[in-house]
Order: sequence, then C-alpha cells, then structure tokens
Amino acid sequence: MFWDIPQSILDRMAFLEEIDARDREDGTPQVGRLRQVVPETGRFLALMAANAPHGHWLEVGTSGGYSGLWLSLACRFRRHPLVTFEISDYKFQLAQETFNSAGVSEWIIQVGGDALGHLAEYRPVSFCFMDAERDLYKSCFDQVLPNLVSGGLFLADNAISHQEALQPFLDYVANDRRVDSLVVPIGKGVLLCRKV
Repeated sequence: MFWDIPQSILDRMAFLEEIDARDREDGTPQVGRLRQVVPETGRFLALMAANAPHGHWLEVGTSGGYSGLWLSLACRFRRHPLVTFEISDYKFQLAQETFNSAGVSEWIIQVGGDALGHLAEYRPVSFCFMDAERDLYKSCFDQVLPNLVSGGLFLADNAISHQEALQPFLDYVANDRRVDSLVVPIGKGVLLCRKV
C-alpha cells in the first residue's frame, strides 16, 4: 500500500498538511481548524483497516479528508469503500475536493450531518475510526459496538493528547468485556479496541 502511493494523493496530503500547520501557527480557533491526524497515525489506520474482517468501514469526523486519504490506500488494496461522516459544511466540501483531486472518490462515501443519526444503520461493521468532538466518543462507541463483528476494530484518536478529557471514556472502554483495548502511543495516541 505504501510503496505505490499515487502522486495525486501525496500532493493533496501535502496541501492539507500545509493548511493544518498554518492554522496551528496562526492560532485559528479549534472549531475552524482541520485537526487532522499525523502521518504516522494515518499509516497505522491504513494498516488496521487493511486487516479488518468483512463489514462496513466507518469514519466519524472527515475533516478535510486527510485520514480518509490514508484509509483510501486500504480501500484500494481491499477494494472496499469507506463511509465517512462530517457535520461541518465547510469541511465536507473541502473533503469532497480532497477525494476528487486525489482520485479516490470511488472508494469514499461521504455523509453530511451528525453521525449519531446514522451509525446504527450500518451493520455489520468491521472498522470504525473516531476523530470528532471528544464528548461524542462514548455515544458513537455505544452505537457502533453492537454492530461490530467479532475481530472488528474501533479506533479513537487523541487518547494521549486529550487524555484528561477522554479519561472517563477510556475507563469505560477498559471495563467493557466485549472488547480488548489498549492505547497505542502513536501520534496523539490512538485507542485501539478489538471486539471479542
């Protein structure tokens, strides 16, 4: 997957990385920033998705489409689509431009609006990545988990960088006997759960 990344994907990744770096330097308010994963986390996500069992692949929090580009590598490898949810109209449009310009739109199904209104509709689920508002993590986990297949993966970003805010959720997951879980110290910290 990583040895033959098309130049169109690399170019769009670089474009989004520049926007993200500029927003951080300029002090753009959190709500307007892309808040995308770091490249190492993107690679990790692609590897996890490429090895997920059969079922829907979901992403909650498309942002500008950066993590979706990484996941599109696994989509192309497995010939499997990704359904990604984004509540911000601006970010939805930016992500649409991202997927079109990178030539990966055939693998990406974008859904606008609140993911909580749609997650329960997807079954079975084999892979779900969360990178949205922290207060949504538990609600999304609770909606996805009943539809997650055995061996299916639920991942959530910012488990270390926002540990204080996420600690109740991390404790909740750690005590849920339906999953095996751990925090992977990559990027901003990724909670990795595998359905038993």
